[in-house]
Amino acid sequence: MIKLLVITGPTASGKTGLGVALAEKLDGEIISADSMQIYKGMEIGTAAATAEERRGIPHYMIACKDPAEEYSVSAYRQEAEGIIKDIARRGKLPIVVGGTGMYIDALLYDMNYSSAGKNEELRREFAAFAEENGTQALHDRLRQVDPESAEKLHKNDVKRIIRALEIFYLSGSSKSSQRQEIKIKPYLSPVIISLECSDRQYLYDRIDRRVDSMMQQGLPDEVRALLDAGVPADAQSMKAIGYRQLVPCLLGEADLGQAVEQIKKESRHYAKRQLTWMRRRDCLRLDIAGKTAEQLLSEALDLPPVAALGATLTQNGCMDKEI
Repeated sequence: MIKLLVITGPTASGKTGLGVALAEKLDGEIISADSMQIYKGMEIGTAAATAEERRGIPHYMIACKDPAEEYSVSAYRQEAEGIIKDIARRGKLPIVVGGTGMYIDALLYDMNYSSAGKNEELRREFAAFAEENGTQALHDRLRQVDPESAEKLHKNDVKRIIRALEIFYLSGSSKSSQRQEIKIKPYLSPVIISLECSDRQYLYDRIDRRVDSMMQQGLPDEVRALLDAGVPADAQSMKAIGYRQLVPCLLGEADLGQAVEQIKKESRHYAKRQLTWMRRRDCLRLDIAGKTAEQLLSEALDLPPVAALGATLTQNGCMDKEI
């Protein structure tokens, strides 16, 4: 049985800092669960931890994939599972840090939708529907049959919207309802901390400050470098918030100031979707409103399951038995 700590929360909630601080206290190593931090050359726009912020703690699944390639949830699960097992075998605590719900679900639960199969004709039909009617119409179609999946997916995430629709039409049940029937993987013993915020404006102000900081750090230059390197404007990586809004600006097709405001707006919407996902999960919840990083660390360490986790690791290591 592998002891595992998961730290999740909405964008700009302080996951990275808390993850590093807990790794220092609990002798852990960090696996990112962020679907865009995996790409090289996107460190500013994805707020990936810098070398200074990592403070010597090993981090995995960050800046390790070509931004021109597509990367699936199943590929992430396979790689991240191997890393988690390796960390545990070395007597360290695996700490998963990130806000991509699909990645965290894939790691924790036996989520296998292969029984629904694949149907290329259906996929072409949905793709044609989106081409003719727009991505919002396709997203609305998913919302009618699987509102939970629709809540998690942005309207521009056409590939995953089509897959969710395909699962529904092939299996007769929604992807989200199938998820509710599954359980934690039998070899995992996870403790899940969810960072939440009782003051929504406090979180939104943090998001706005982060976007302003990204612009000051050179986010437009980062986006231009990706385009100059040959990354297609319609690549999966370029659909990330902050990138898809700036591409038209760099092509002279949109106003930069309006794009920045749109980035802030869509970041707030994304945070709401993340919070909706977390509310449906069994988590230990920490309120970040008005608290310093030191206060959050102290509260996290005082949580009985985290305290027990630290005591167990000191006595037995991270893995109860070989798997």
